[in-house]
Amino acid sequence: MKLVSYEQQGKPHFGAIVGDRVIDLTLWSAECAKADSSVLELPVKIEDFFEEIDRLQASLKAVVGAFAASGKKGARASKPLSEVKLLAPIRRPPKTICVARNYAEHAKEAGLEISPIPILFARFSTTFVANGDPVYVPTVSDDLDWEGELAVIIGKNTNGKRLTRDEAMDYVFGYSIFNDVTVRDYQFRVTQYTAGKNFRASGPFGPVIVTADEIADPHKLDIKTTLNDEQMQFANTDTMIYDIPTILENISEFVDLEAGDVIPTGTPAGVGFKRKPPIFLKDGDTITVEIPGIGSLSNPVIKEGKD
Repeated sequence: MKLVSYEQQGKPHFGAIVGDRVIDLTLWSAECAKADSSVLELPVKIEDFFEEIDRLQASLKAVVGAFAASGKKGARASKPLSEVKLLAPIRRPPKTICVARNYAEHAKEAGLEISPIPILFARFSTTFVANGDPVYVPTVSDDLDWEGELAVIIGKNTNGKRLTRDEAMDYVFGYSIFNDVTVRDYQFRVTQYTAGKNFRASGPFGPVIVTADEIADPHKLDIKTTLNDEQMQFANTDTMIYDIPTILENISEFVDLEAGDVIPTGTPAGVGFKRKPPIFLKDGDTITVEIPGIGSLSNPVIKEGKD
């Protein structure tokens, strides 16, 4: 399944993409529940779905499957994708925990050591940017850089459990794309990454969540980042230093994972600040991250305050 949040009458709605249409899962699940009492109505917001994922996940699968089989009968509960404004898939996840320096070539280009354990930092959901919406070059810095990444979406609460590698993948709900846009001078002013990683409108995320059953192996995915159609980054997730089970095992040592958590897994080599000369995002640019099987996340770049 490909799940989305989309705008309807100025508010976020929970949807799924089937073919070239976006289903209103709240409306369509209500229709399905009339014909099948085992189907539960789905909430308006995806965040509420993750709050009750254990109770609602079977109904989600049934509802999407019913729409796919319905043909024209389901059309009134959907819109053409071309007419829908997609939002960040989860606008307010419980947590966003990012992994730094997870590709050896990226650590090498940055002149930094490979850590013996995953390096983690937090992102705030207020920084999220939907596909097609602008990333801002802040007024206080011109050192705005890109970092294309695979994002893991958590689907089960650990509830105090420390995961082992063998069970970690059972907690993965799906995958998305994240662009960990970074203000480099703020990142390196101190040893903590927080400021440089949390500027306004600096976290492109989306456009969809693809459920784990549709990704044969998340450790065999190409990641490509292009700046104005020129390739900047290209790598495969099989070159990550820490695979997804290791990352989730490590995080669960100290904090509970919750359904709906977003875990960007690190960026490959090819960022701008280590190029000679350095390249930074500027007003008028377009930055795009692509992962086959998930899609393309593309954002214009504008100077803060220009819009």
